[in-house]
Amino acid sequence: MTADEIDPSVKNEIASGNQEAFRRLFNVYNARLVEFAFALVRNKEAAIDVVNEVFVKLWKGRDRVPGILNLRVYLYTATKNAALNYLSHKARQLITEPFDDLSIQLREEQCPDQELITAEIFNMIKMAVEELPPRCKMIFKLVREDGLKYKEVAEILNVSVKTVDAQMVIAVKKISEKVKSEFEFFPGAATKKQ
Repeated sequence: MTADEIDPSVKNEIASGNQEAFRRLFNVYNARLVEFAFALVRNKEAAIDVVNEVFVKLWKGRDRVPGILNLRVYLYTATKNAALNYLSHKARQLITEPFDDLSIQLREEQCPDQELITAEIFNMIKMAVEELPPRCKMIFKLVREDGLKYKEVAEILNVSVKTVDAQMVIAVKKISEKVKSEFEFFPGAATKKQ
C-alpha cells in the first residue's frame, strides 16, 4: 500500500478491527504526518503526539472509516486540526511559539531526479525553500514532497485551489531566481547554462 493508492478494502478491514491493515496505514502515513505536524507545532515530540492522537482517534472510531471519502485528505486535515488544538492549548499556557517562523525540511531521498543534479544545486534549492514565506513553504512541501494534489492541499489548509496555485507559482519563481542567481557565480557557469 502506498500513499497514492489506498485500496478501498483497507477502510473496510480497519472498520472490522483488522489491526494489520491499520498498522499498514499507519506505516504509510506516520512519517509524513509527523513532518506536517512539526511544521505547525515546531516541536518533534509534540508532532509525534499529535499524529499518535489522530491515529488513536481513527482506531477508536474505526466503524466510521468506510464513510471517509478520501482517507489521505482526512488524515492531513485531522493532523492539522490536532496541531492547531495543541497550539491553542499552548497559547492558553502562554508558551506559544511564533507561527510565522515555520521550518520545513526537505527530505534527501535518493531518486533519479536528485542523481542528475549536483549537490550544490540541491543545497541551493533547499536554502531557497527555507527562505519562502511560511504559507508558501507549507504548500510547496505538501505538493512537491508529499505528492498531494492542489485540490487536496486546498481542502487541508481551507484555502481555494487558486490560492494553492498562486503560492506554487510564487514558490517556483523564487526558487528558480535563487538558484539561477547563485549558479551564475560558479566558475564555468556559462558552460553549465542551457
